[in-house]
Amino acid sequence: MHSNYSVTLDKIIKDFSLKVAYLPDDAANIAIRTSDINRPGLLLSAYYDEYFDPERIQVLGLAETGYLNHIDAEHRHESIKRFMEKKPVVVIFTRSIEIFPDLIDFAKEYGVAVLGTDQKTSEFSSDMISYLNAELAPRVTRHGVLVEVYGEGLLLLGDSGVGKSETAIELIKRGHRLIADDAVEIRKVSSTTLVGSAPENIRHFIEVRGVGIINARRLFGMGSVKSTETIDMVIELEQWDGVKNYDRLGLDSKYYEILGVNVPLSVIPVTTGRNLAIIIEVAAMNNRQKKFGYNGAMELLEKLGMADSLPDLKKKD
Repeated sequence: MHSNYSVTLDKIIKDFSLKVAYLPDDAANIAIRTSDINRPGLLLSAYYDEYFDPERIQVLGLAETGYLNHIDAEHRHESIKRFMEKKPVVVIFTRSIEIFPDLIDFAKEYGVAVLGTDQKTSEFSSDMISYLNAELAPRVTRHGVLVEVYGEGLLLLGDSGVGKSETAIELIKRGHRLIADDAVEIRKVSSTTLVGSAPENIRHFIEVRGVGIINARRLFGMGSVKSTETIDMVIELEQWDGVKNYDRLGLDSKYYEILGVNVPLSVIPVTTGRNLAIIIEVAAMNNRQKKFGYNGAMELLEKLGMADSLPDLKKKD
C-alpha cells in the first residue's frame, strides 16, 4: 500500500541494524513510500512480472538464493540482471547470506541499494511490514491527552481549561502512564487499530495552569510515561449541562470516528466534587469488560426482570 508519507533508508538501517553492502547515494536521500514488501522469486525464475513494483523493498532468502545457486553461472547472471534492471529501491538479503558479486555489479550499474540482515526471512518480513505500517500510516493530530489506564489507551478530549492535564497528573500519581499531553499524533496502523504518540519536541511535558510546564518523566519517574499506546477509548470531558440528559445506564454504544475507525466514546460531565481520575479508571475497566462481552447494566436489568422492556427503557432514558 502506497502512502503519502515516507521513511528514509538510513532510519531503517539504524532501526533494524542492517549491514550495508552497497549504497548508490546517502541513505538519508533514499525514501521508502510503500508498506508492501516483495520476494522476487518469480522474476528471478524468468517469469515476466508485469505487476512488479520497484518501490517495494525486495527480500531475498534461502529460497531465492537457493534457486540462483542451483542454475548455471550464465543463467544466474541473466536472472540477476533481469531483476536488477527493474531498479528496485533496495534489496535485502536475510540470514547473513553471502551476496552474489554479479548482483553488486548490477547494483552499481542501476543504482540499487543492497543490504543484509542476520534475521530469518519470515521473521524479518513480518517485522518490516509492521514497522512500515506504523511509519507510513495515515495520521492526524488531535488536541487532547493520551494516557494508559489499566492497559487501556484513553484519549481525553474537551475544551481548553476543562481539566484534561490536571486529570492526567492525578492518573499518573495513581500509577498510570502518560503518552501525550496537548497534542496527540494518531496513526492508523491497520483497518481497525489507532496508535497515539506525542510529537518528539513536547514528549513527556505537561502544561499545568498556575504552575507552568513540567516534565512528567523527570518528576514522577520513567514508570510514569510511555512512548506509544493503542487508542481503545475516547473520553470527552465537558462542563456539566443541567439541561442535557447524560447516559445513566450505559446500554447504548457511542463511538468517536478517527481516520475512519470508530472508537468507543464516553461523555463525562465535569462539575465540582467529581473525582475525574477515579471515574476514568472505572470507565477504563468497564470498557475492558465490554470487550469480553460483559455489560453490568444488562445484568442488572436481567436480575430485575426488565430485560424484555429494554427498547422502551432506552426510549424513555
